[in-house]
Amino acid sequence: MLLLGAAASVLAVAVACGGGDDDSPGRTATPDVATGEIIVFAASSLTDAFQEAGRAFERAHPGAKVTFNFASSSALATQINEGAPADLFVPADLVQLKVVMDAKNAFEAQMFVTNELVVVTPAKGGAVTGFADLARPGVRIVLAGRDVPAGRYAREVLTRASTLDGAVAPDFAAKVLANVRSEEANVRAVLTKVQLGEADAGIVYRTDANAAGKDVAVLEIPPAFNVQARYAITVTKQAKNVTTAEAFVEFLFEPQGQKILAKYGFGAP
Repeated sequence: MLLLGAAASVLAVAVACGGGDDDSPGRTATPDVATGEIIVFAASSLTDAFQEAGRAFERAHPGAKVTFNFASSSALATQINEGAPADLFVPADLVQLKVVMDAKNAFEAQMFVTNELVVVTPAKGGAVTGFADLARPGVRIVLAGRDVPAGRYAREVLTRASTLDGAVAPDFAAKVLANVRSEEANVRAVLTKVQLGEADAGIVYRTDANAAGKDVAVLEIPPAFNVQARYAITVTKQAKNVTTAEAFVEFLFEPQGQKILAKYGFGAP
């Protein structure tokens, strides 16, 4: 497991290891301590993967129930800091993690998966057929808001494509941002706009593009300009079911949990 860096000033969370599996004669099986409901506040890009992971966790722990609240990481951080009941917080970047940790509303965290960005266009194609086309005059672009991790990452990509060696053009970011027609509350809303043909292109996580399937076309961002999104998970200070929350964290690091995350396109930390 890789720990979060100094950007969030965090250490590793102590994850419950659970009981043993030794059911040999003369020994009573250890009872399942993961019981009751946990409420997980998770970035919207985790929706499909976490719903499947939640069902798998509940099958492994019949007495447990996982309830999710999916939204933008910034909205979730605000809700937690305002006292919303959450057992786990799973943002898509370290910035929103730091917001909650600075308010002393979460314990230490662990990075557990990564993601990357792609450009999506309507399935039937259109004005954008390559990354550089995002800067063409009149192209309708939709991005997540500036305080949303996906939106911040997208703007970082545009900056890199304007300033790094081999840049598309020095004014590339300015031209693309001039084409932005709307800024959405979360990355799933960006995807929906493109699916409906209300935008010529959007920048989303690869996992969201995978979830859309044939509803969108996917254009790769040149690797030199792309960024890696890092997802962390932490138990909140207001958690009412810490034992089950820690068990769910542990499940995500186990082979079954990692297999589910990889199925949706997430990378290992």
